[in-house]
Amino acid sequence: MKVLSLDTSNRQLTVAILDDDQILATETTTVHQKHAEYLLPIVDELMTKVDLTPSDLQRVVVADGPGSYTGIRIATATAKTLAYTLGIELVGVSSLQTLALNIKQEGSLVMPIFDARNNNVFSGLYEIKNGVPENILEDCHTDFDKWLDRIDSKDKTVYAVGTDAPHFEDALKNKFGDKVIFTDSFDNLPQAARLGLYGQNLSPVEDIHAFVPRYLRLTKAEADWKQNHPGEEVTSYVEKVN
Repeated sequence: MKVLSLDTSNRQLTVAILDDDQILATETTTVHQKHAEYLLPIVDELMTKVDLTPSDLQRVVVADGPGSYTGIRIATATAKTLAYTLGIELVGVSSLQTLALNIKQEGSLVMPIFDARNNNVFSGLYEIKNGVPENILEDCHTDFDKWLDRIDSKDKTVYAVGTDAPHFEDALKNKFGDKVIFTDSFDNLPQAARLGLYGQNLSPVEDIHAFVPRYLRLTKAEADWKQNHPGEEVTSYVEKVN
């Protein structure tokens, strides 16, 4: 199976092309967030380097959030457009689980962390089972102190993953002591190659048009709509101006 995988959910942009378990090409950038400008040129460059055309692809795997609103939209819109126009399969994987794929120590817990400001985070808790991170506490947007209160590590090693994890080093060490491990700079970055390998074994989405990002919190437009329409059911938060 020839697979294109991509993640632009945060500052990092990572793309890979795979043929079954063979990684044909991959590229990761970390120095800018101009994902809308760079994503498709990078995809095109990698496809050219491995002598493939879009019609050769059979599946696209995308990290579909949480993370940056703009970054998630770019990735999911690109993946949906490619899947629909090429008539190929589409698979979405949590951006947090994508980071957790970097850890392989069997039985360990993995806590990917994205800083959402004001002591809020996007996080989830995963356990490595048969070499794969299995979600045991669902991804969420939450206050970090409340998040830690929910976790019983049962004295297992906890890997804090992500470039934002060191922002919470003191709280993590107070909670887990010497059982918390902060990963190195490479494992703190999402790797599209690992995303693609993992996504080959998942079932594709049934309705490409209905596929949406995992924001895990209201967008500003939704929040504004709810504030202006208290008690009303959200059917559409797009205001029409006559």
